[in-house]
Amino acid sequence: MTLLVMGGKKAASIAARSLVPGKPHHAQWFITRKCNYKCLNCNIWEEQDKEELSTEDIKRGMDVLKDAGIVELVLSGGNPLLRDDIGEIIDYATKHFVTTVYDNGSLAVKKLDLLRKVDFAAISIDSLNAEKHDFIKNVPGAWQNAMHAVEVLKKEGVKVCVAPTISQINLYEIEELTNHFTSKDIPILYGLYSYDTEGSNQLFRIGKHRDEFIITDKQAMVNLCDTLQMARKTSGKRILITDKLLKTLRSLFAEEKRVWSCKALQNFLVIDHLGRIAGCHNQTFTSSIFDLPKNRKTQEYNTQKEQYKICTKCNYLCYIFYSIYGTPTGHLTLVKEQWKNAALLLKKQ
Repeated sequence: MTLLVMGGKKAASIAARSLVPGKPHHAQWFITRKCNYKCLNCNIWEEQDKEELSTEDIKRGMDVLKDAGIVELVLSGGNPLLRDDIGEIIDYATKHFVTTVYDNGSLAVKKLDLLRKVDFAAISIDSLNAEKHDFIKNVPGAWQNAMHAVEVLKKEGVKVCVAPTISQINLYEIEELTNHFTSKDIPILYGLYSYDTEGSNQLFRIGKHRDEFIITDKQAMVNLCDTLQMARKTSGKRILITDKLLKTLRSLFAEEKRVWSCKALQNFLVIDHLGRIAGCHNQTFTSSIFDLPKNRKTQEYNTQKEQYKICTKCNYLCYIFYSIYGTPTGHLTLVKEQWKNAALLLKKQ
């Protein structure tokens, strides 16, 4: 009964923040730059940094995010589970936000009890083919670790989802991967391969340019968008992508047309391991998270919002998602989607 009451209080707080206009509702916090994998499409493992904020600073930063209107918080990295204090961080985050924690599948089982509180434990699985998955992750045994993690978390009642990154390497098997996991009542949270352009003014780098990952079969990607849209009618809330986002991706690959403008800083923001904030990681940092309350009221902050709107540097799926829900109508649609997800989160897996 206590858990239900706590869940209700959290849901009420989240609903109240969701309905407040003019504030960002999503934040992704890369709480560590440390990683134990060597993924070919990522460069974090090549540019690791042992320096990071303390536990108390992260808690203080989360208080700032809550006051700023943030509803959904993604804890990422590097691998966030590598932090010794990740349990304390998760405990604090889940009291105030819809919280997702990413793992490459290597640590989730060891941190099982810590993940029981999260709204989603997202395990990166890019293929049902072990050899291909291990090639992408550049770590032998990565596929076995990830599949085992999903199985154990599901069995133990942790709200686990599978998070594939769609690229040319796995494009033709995303439908099969989706059917495999949704048939087991496991949600799918998609990413889309993108890579960072070279530049000295970005907050930090994530995506790495690899020719074999770039989606060249655009018609196949269009077909996948259509397939996933149809699948949503049967698998429903287990496919964590909206029809509006699928239509946006379809336009991108069918017509090479960006039908959205970036709403970074307006709808979403990112924070790095040192507590620096930007609208997205591809741009220079705006301020420290602790200076956000005063800085977001400045003309400079508003000017940066406008600069994001004309930026076309990337196609990172999470940035597209929170950009297309920027209009009043889109905001209402997003609230509706959030309530659907709330029903999913409250449902025992």
